[in-house]
Amino acid sequence: MHKLTNSGETLVSRTYLRLVSILDRTPNSLTQILLRWGLAGVFWTSARTKVEGVMTVSDGTKYLFAEEYRVPLLNPDLAAYAATYAEHAFALSLFVGLATRLSAVGVIGMTLVIQLFVYPDAFVGVHLGWFAMAVAILAWGPGAISVDHLLRQRFIR
Repeated sequence: MHKLTNSGETLVSRTYLRLVSILDRTPNSLTQILLRWGLAGVFWTSARTKVEGVMTVSDGTKYLFAEEYRVPLLNPDLAAYAATYAEHAFALSLFVGLATRLSAVGVIGMTLVIQLFVYPDAFVGVHLGWFAMAVAILAWGPGAISVDHLLRQRFIR
């Protein structure tokens, strides 16, 4: 049993309230950059598995799009190139915070395509997390530590 203080609070509740007070002072910009970098890391890692060298789409990637992924209505070669370059672009954009919300929309679109047509059983374990990060970025923006913020400060007053 926890020892009660004069005000009826326990050591546990005081500690909890102190922790919440500290967390409430966490800068939004820290949360926003971590969301951006976390999502960028997922898509950058995926993009790099699709290429050889700097940016040459691998034969293995073309094979996967033709034989395993089979996204309806898209030519497999076109889909392989588009997905590979989009993943690189979205990841870089999210990392530096340039056109951040547009990239978040792109990630949401890619995530929906992957969920619906490629890996429909991966919603809870994988895609929900990507979707949640992208929606948070879309809703709250890139934060103060971003190129978008610098451009807004410079050109929109």
